[in-house]
Amino acid sequence: MVDMNPDSEGTCGRSGNHSNSKASGLGIRDDNRSDLEKPSTTRGTWQCSICTNENDASNLSCELCGVLRDLSLYFNNISEAEAGAKHRNKYSGVSVLARSLFAPSCTKSKAIVFSDGSQDNRNETGNKQATMDALHKTYMPSKKRHINIAPFKFDTPSPDDMVTTGLKSSRNLRKVDAEVLTKDSVDATGKEMMDSVIHLTEKDSSMDPSTSAELDELVGTSSGVSSSSQHTTPVLEHELQRLSLESKPKSSKPKVKKPVSISQYKPEPWMLQSEDQEMRRQLNLAIVGHVDSGKSTLCGRLLHALGLISTKQMHKYEKEAKEKGKGSFAYAWAMDDSTDERERGITMTVAVKYFDTEKYHVVLLDSPGHKDFVPNMISGATQADAAVLVVDASIGSFEAGMGVSGVGQTKEHSQLIRSFGVENLIVAVNKMDMAEYSKDRFNFVKSQLGIFLRSCGFKDSSITWVPLSAMANENLVTAASDSRLLSWYNGNCLLKSIDSLPPPHRDVSRPLRLPICDVIASITLGQVAVCGKVEAGGIRTGSKVLVMPSGDLATVKTIERDSSSCNLARAGDNIAVGLQGMDPSHLVSGGVICHPDFPVRVASHLELKILVLDITTPILVGLQFEVHIHHARVSASLVKIVSLLEQKTGKASKKMPRLLTARQAAIVEVKLDKEVCAEEFSTLKALGRVFLRSRGNTVAVGIVTRIVDQA
Repeated sequence: MVDMNPDSEGTCGRSGNHSNSKASGLGIRDDNRSDLEKPSTTRGTWQCSICTNENDASNLSCELCGVLRDLSLYFNNISEAEAGAKHRNKYSGVSVLARSLFAPSCTKSKAIVFSDGSQDNRNETGNKQATMDALHKTYMPSKKRHINIAPFKFDTPSPDDMVTTGLKSSRNLRKVDAEVLTKDSVDATGKEMMDSVIHLTEKDSSMDPSTSAELDELVGTSSGVSSSSQHTTPVLEHELQRLSLESKPKSSKPKVKKPVSISQYKPEPWMLQSEDQEMRRQLNLAIVGHVDSGKSTLCGRLLHALGLISTKQMHKYEKEAKEKGKGSFAYAWAMDDSTDERERGITMTVAVKYFDTEKYHVVLLDSPGHKDFVPNMISGATQADAAVLVVDASIGSFEAGMGVSGVGQTKEHSQLIRSFGVENLIVAVNKMDMAEYSKDRFNFVKSQLGIFLRSCGFKDSSITWVPLSAMANENLVTAASDSRLLSWYNGNCLLKSIDSLPPPHRDVSRPLRLPICDVIASITLGQVAVCGKVEAGGIRTGSKVLVMPSGDLATVKTIERDSSSCNLARAGDNIAVGLQGMDPSHLVSGGVICHPDFPVRVASHLELKILVLDITTPILVGLQFEVHIHHARVSASLVKIVSLLEQKTGKASKKMPRLLTARQAAIVEVKLDKEVCAEEFSTLKALGRVFLRSRGNTVAVGIVTRIVDQA
């Protein structure tokens, strides 16, 4: 190896010409010192010249870094080894290229002039990497020297350059000339690209130093672009445009098919098949009434009398109730499962139980009576086909339910249950034992409450009056046994009255509509599951459904009815559905599962026909209230009072009134704070009923007459 140290004048004088000729002949740049340092050795070991690791003499390469002890092993024959030795130091420890990997980096450089007149820079260590072509000619065997690696051309920005430049520019370039970023890549040249970068730099003086440095580097590399390579070289502007620096955010609104006329829908054959004769028809029965009227006790006593609660379990409830000083709540605890409900002694959520009569499979919906939990009552009892209104016959309690200075929960629940579309009502006059089974007390309750029920829209023929005592198990599942009651009452007991209710109508000829009552998770259904009542159509496992208002498509994985798995469900069934193929965060209470080709409508502006209830404060335009529609609950405001209606004829009597007072009917427009799934009442009654609540009271009930805008 020839020493080319420019600091040693004597060495350069003696061998400068010889070294330059060899260097130019090989096309490599020699080190200013010896290429290889002599490896220090001891007996039985040799020291690596790179990492100074002591290696056993039998090892041909370093155990730590893998560098060969003798580079002559690279060659296949002695002649090539000898030829290679002419260009290597006699110690043959390692090449300049390998040693440069371990050399400290330094930015200072000094010029070296070779014999052919070429000039290049080397760092302070004097190490300079040889060209790949020269390394191949020097060290590769002659048979493999045909490999030709073309030098890399810097006229094309690397992917890293484009991504880095694009990401950094996107933070600073907001309104950069669109013409610069969107120039046609076919006509762009290296000069244009350089001009565009300079233009960007001038436009934005707030760039960080790293971005400016990258632009400077880009200008330097782009100056060498030749016009002959324009057709193969992608232009930076085109790549930046492809990265969408100024792309507009995509709309998060789901792409949902426009609603198709329901008249075009044809139900599948399995939906129209009648239920098996052995299976009882399902009846959703809501238990409503004023707080402390005995609703939960009535349900628990009924289930125990039917054998659905064991004597052992009942003894457990009695013991626990006595320990907490609530011995009379033992039967109520069969329905009130939560700790809060048992401690407070009131029902807070809708409890669901099942029992069978001779005619029906009854789904019992025990609703809360306290006014604070009326929204929960609305959410659960809206699924009802019929209802049992429980009234406390004891003196003072009945009057409290009717409301002395306002609206009691007996009145409010009666209005709500009629607004749910319930036409058949059983009035259970409870706690008759406290009234000594008095006929006069029963008739008083019947006359006072009957007038109000008729004003709500119930017909006398659709109302059944049953005197009973839940605690005494009198007139529940068997005929009355007390002589005081038998002396004047000979009607049906509660169970027979339920069995005598007319069967509810099931609309299976319309597209699927399943309002989501609650989002649940279980072992059998999975983590993405909902429950609710099928209001229209049918659903079966394996079918595709559309979840609104998110617009997600999902596949029905499993269906459960009464906690048992089934393959299909039709209108009227209360089911739990396990879904797959969608984000569980898009499932919300108040959403609707529907047919993919016939989606439910989604709106935020509705026209309603309402009936104002017994209110003390008039309703004005701009009133903020809460709208309940099936299981959805959303804030809204009254934007327009279209007209007043005559209650007898339903015709408009006055247009654009200033306000609404108690017992008035009107057409109004409301604006919702967010979109909800809804249908016009004429299309589907279950999704077209609304309830307006303000300050903890129900102020109006009504129906959707028109969807003003379509989301």
